[in-house]
Amino acid sequence: MAIPRQLPNAITIVRILCAPVFLWLLLADAGADGAMRWIATVLFVVAIATDGIDGHLARTYDLVSDLGKLLDPIADKALTGCAFVGLSILGELPWWVTIVVLVREIGITVYRLIVVSNHVLAAAWMGKLKTVMQAVALSLALAPLRPLLGEWVDWVDTAAMWIAVILTIASGVDYAVSEVRGARRSRRP
Repeated sequence: MAIPRQLPNAITIVRILCAPVFLWLLLADAGADGAMRWIATVLFVVAIATDGIDGHLARTYDLVSDLGKLLDPIADKALTGCAFVGLSILGELPWWVTIVVLVREIGITVYRLIVVSNHVLAAAWMGKLKTVMQAVALSLALAPLRPLLGEWVDWVDTAAMWIAVILTIASGVDYAVSEVRGARRSRRP
């Protein structure tokens, strides 16, 4: 089956465009546990799930591109960044968590844009694991599950968020160490 060459990148761009819509839906009714919150949560879950879809299509049909390698992490960061900021605005997530995550995410993204003329910095396994854990933690934090399932959901969400923050920091350190090692190797004669 032939698919359009730009389909994976188009899916990624749609994910980027979903980020502000998601944030508006989350904040529209001050984060109340009503229909807007559920719609925001479903949009987030569907949009973040497309990360796996566009990557699978690109690899399966040999459509991997440098543009896709650059846009894909930006799309993830736009969506998850909006979720972190939105939850902090609503007072449901401490700002320090959002700041730590955003500093790492923006730092790596800016670095990727700086080195793009030399090489494209593709996501490493730890970065992918971090993105999955952030998606899980944010999905739990966004979904108004407490009224349905009880207070134990808060414990699960807190644990998931801690794991996501730890992986965010660890993957940032991993990127930095990998790039320093790569720079040293490239300077050797």
